[in-house]
Amino acid sequence: MSKPRSLALPPRTRAYRLVTARGGFAVLDTAAGTAVARGTALLLPGYTGSKEDFLALLGPLGEAGYRAVAVDGRGQHETPGPRGRAAYRRKALALDVVAQAAALGDGPVHLLGHSFGGLVARAAAELAPDAFASLTLLSSGPGRVARPQRVRVRALRGALALLPKERVWQATRWLDSRGEQPGLADPDEIVAFLRRRWMTTRIAQLSGAGRLLLADPDGTAALAALADLGMPLHIAYGDEEMVWPTAALAAAAARTGAHHTVVVGAGHSPNVSHPKELAARLTAFWDLAAQVSTAPADAARSRPAAPGAAERGRAGTG
Repeated sequence: MSKPRSLALPPRTRAYRLVTARGGFAVLDTAAGTAVARGTALLLPGYTGSKEDFLALLGPLGEAGYRAVAVDGRGQHETPGPRGRAAYRRKALALDVVAQAAALGDGPVHLLGHSFGGLVARAAAELAPDAFASLTLLSSGPGRVARPQRVRVRALRGALALLPKERVWQATRWLDSRGEQPGLADPDEIVAFLRRRWMTTRIAQLSGAGRLLLADPDGTAALAALADLGMPLHIAYGDEEMVWPTAALAAAAARTGAHHTVVVGAGHSPNVSHPKELAARLTAFWDLAAQVSTAPADAARSRPAAPGAAERGRAGTG
């Protein structure tokens, strides 16, 4: 989960319900701050997260000339979702993303998935590669999460099956607050938002997403197949990433030829801690992807991304 530091909407941002062929989805839509947009990005949040996880990132992306749209997936926060378990299978979630991309009306979009959102983004790109101009996995691996995280996901799913949601919330808040120093606790506004988000997210979504995180097969070969089709790939994460082993992320980038970004000083949510630096890295990649899309056919079929060597940079001012 990402924890936003502010709930203020960036300039040129609208909150509304995006109507698609698969229903309505709550979005935050930031218009490009330039006369002509350089492209459109669709941003998918992670497990227990929501579109607000990208609030700090939307502004810098818009200033760089990109339309950026963050979405609540089905059952997440402000997007209603069915109660049934089958509604949260991988293909159903992927079809939602394809429909969202189509509803934006800008042609192929740059797709970014953070954490669990990366799993969904991979599935959508495999299902309809022509719908996406590129694929970025942000703090998200091609396989299962690290063992300590699997333990936590199992514990959360078990608690949700036995206890009221409010009881689970109180327990997770206690765990989250341990070790906080005086004066560093979350502001009341953020605590109220986190509780509201938790209570509005469907239990079936939390359980279904957790199940996918636990069972996700290694998708490196599928990513390589997308690269062979000409899909520009990007694997980005902080050097203090804990949910997926950084060695596994680096290996996946090397095996697939993906553009590889490591944000120094960032943990699982560079979108919150280093939004300006991350926006610069993302837009540089998207610009490169646009060049690939206009290249001759033979060149486009080759893997367009940089080799596996990571781009390392110091922490940004975000």
